[in-house]
Amino acid sequence: MIRRFVFGKMIETEAVQNKPEAQTGEFPFFTVDEKEMSFSYKMGEEDRVYGLGENVRGINKRGWIYESKCSDDPDHKEDRRALYGAHNFLVVDGEETFGIFVDYPGILTFDVGYTSLNELKISASDWNLDAYIITGTDVKDIVKQLRKIVGKSYVAPRWGFGYGQSRWSYMDEDEVREVVKKHRELGIPLDSVYLDIDYMERYKDFTLNDETFPDFAKFNEEMKEQNIHLVPIIDAGVKQEEGYSVYEEGIEKGYFCKKEDGTPFVAAVWPGKALFPDMLNKEARDWFGDNYKVLLDQGVEGFWNDMNEPSIFYTEDRLAEVIEKLGTYKGRNLDLDLFNEFTGLVSSLSSNVEDYKMFYHNMNGEQIRHDRVHNLFGYNMTRAAGEAFERLEPDKRILMFSRSSYIGMHRYGGIWQGDNRSWWSHILLNMKMLPSLNMCGFIYTGADLGGFGSDTTEDLVLRWLALGIFTPLMRNHACMGTRLQEAYRFEDIEGFKHVIGLRYRLLPYIYSEYMKAVVNDEMMFRPLAFDYPNDKRAVKVEDQLLLGDGMMIAPVYEQNAAGRYVYLPENMKMVRFKADGTTEEKIMEAGDHYIEVALTDVVIFIRPNHLIPMSNGGQCVEDVDFENLQYISFVEDEAVYQYYHDNGYEKDYENPEHMSEIHMTKDGQVTVK
Repeated sequence: MIRRFVFGKMIETEAVQNKPEAQTGEFPFFTVDEKEMSFSYKMGEEDRVYGLGENVRGINKRGWIYESKCSDDPDHKEDRRALYGAHNFLVVDGEETFGIFVDYPGILTFDVGYTSLNELKISASDWNLDAYIITGTDVKDIVKQLRKIVGKSYVAPRWGFGYGQSRWSYMDEDEVREVVKKHRELGIPLDSVYLDIDYMERYKDFTLNDETFPDFAKFNEEMKEQNIHLVPIIDAGVKQEEGYSVYEEGIEKGYFCKKEDGTPFVAAVWPGKALFPDMLNKEARDWFGDNYKVLLDQGVEGFWNDMNEPSIFYTEDRLAEVIEKLGTYKGRNLDLDLFNEFTGLVSSLSSNVEDYKMFYHNMNGEQIRHDRVHNLFGYNMTRAAGEAFERLEPDKRILMFSRSSYIGMHRYGGIWQGDNRSWWSHILLNMKMLPSLNMCGFIYTGADLGGFGSDTTEDLVLRWLALGIFTPLMRNHACMGTRLQEAYRFEDIEGFKHVIGLRYRLLPYIYSEYMKAVVNDEMMFRPLAFDYPNDKRAVKVEDQLLLGDGMMIAPVYEQNAAGRYVYLPENMKMVRFKADGTTEEKIMEAGDHYIEVALTDVVIFIRPNHLIPMSNGGQCVEDVDFENLQYISFVEDEAVYQYYHDNGYEKDYENPEHMSEIHMTKDGQVTVK
């Protein structure tokens, strides 16, 4: 059951599509403090708290304080309180089991046992919000109810489930050709190459660098002939430059955010001085979305939106103020306090909280200061693209994912998990984010495999790929200046071919589970606690996940580890895929086991009476045979699998013809209905 309560005058976010009628009376479970603008709940000692989408720390969020404040922060450390997304949904599971979704576009704080060990406290910046209390039979039921009111998740084209190679930045056509050539020559599967900011003319959105990509349409067609999709980046800031049509049209029509006095708000990002399109103004949003046509007309079928928290390097006003203050330190003896003060001035330029109070949005004729709706910017940038694709390419799925997001954006695109680092701990963080994001409707997601920042290592990339082969978005991405980390840069080419190739063999299952999660408003990835709630050991496990109904994954995420401990809540079959092409299968009893996992091994676990459909693989998604299937299974009596299969391009997602039922008996006989 879902109950909606209104506090103050809500700024419409459009996150909820099927909005229940507001109720009056006592707010369930929580103590409301209107003066303090907070909700408080007394947690039981064994209560677990799940959700909050993209954030640091564990699957169980208890024991830390989190903020919903879309932030460009590449250091995803445990002491951070916010990352790129604002996903204001959590479920308390324990003495009472319920969910709460706070539809609120400003800064929201979730103190989950941080200040007081057994208190959950949710605090808003102002008292204008909708709160939804959701009760149900269990956590999965509560999640499903939320998903029904916020709408269906985005569906990516099937080629978007292939392996992608990215780097900031591939500077010209020949660099891209070399990447593709190396993968194809060595037999390493590949479906896409991502283009970072250097494909543009001096970092200007919806432009092409004519010197480095002189005939982009022809080059794009050349890549498609090799089954490679080019996926360019689009940034939130539009360069301030006379003669640049996007800038001039935006100025003429008043489509950029303005300061209180009505003058354009100028901030700096990649191109230097830039303006932000008013993504909360429908006319401006339609205009920005229509600009994607420039690249669609070049044959592009996928994009990634970036810098849309929005990130700010500096504002003109603050830069002038800081430069003036820096001059006062000349000739002074900079002791500890003065030195910190001096360096703090420069660091205060980037994404300063006061700068977000300096500009305004036009929302249905009303001027709203940005900080009150900060978390909606990235959502509406991706919404602008998604709605434009429906106008410009109505019969085609366009790949779209974003860095920043709010619940509701899941209808228009996926997300990648931001600018992580080549740290072993970030493999585990990647895994822990998956169910939390799925809860909020973000199914098409994945991390920068191998790590974006810092120098990676061969073993780290291999171990991360062994997780990444299961995530819908599978992309190797790295920062300029870091070690080159394309698979062919390392010694064990056969190991990389094996691990990445296994993704293509598993695609029938991965794609099917993704589509069922979308169509049925379910989770693709779940912690063991959601399926084994009465198993006291299982509810504590946070480094293993269920993928769909039939599979459990338990990747290795520690440096120099030769294996790991795995907890099985019931008897399962372990399947080991080895680099030599052989497969080892072993039925294991419930309980704790140490599993040896060689660097190029991939190990999965199959639940009783389940089967996993597989293919022969391929060098790209187009090569994969989704119809003539192979199976790995653990059948005690009979296994039944609901298999989703479509052509991967059309949009009749709920057509019952896409579903078939695969039956397997204990003796291995298979029938399809």
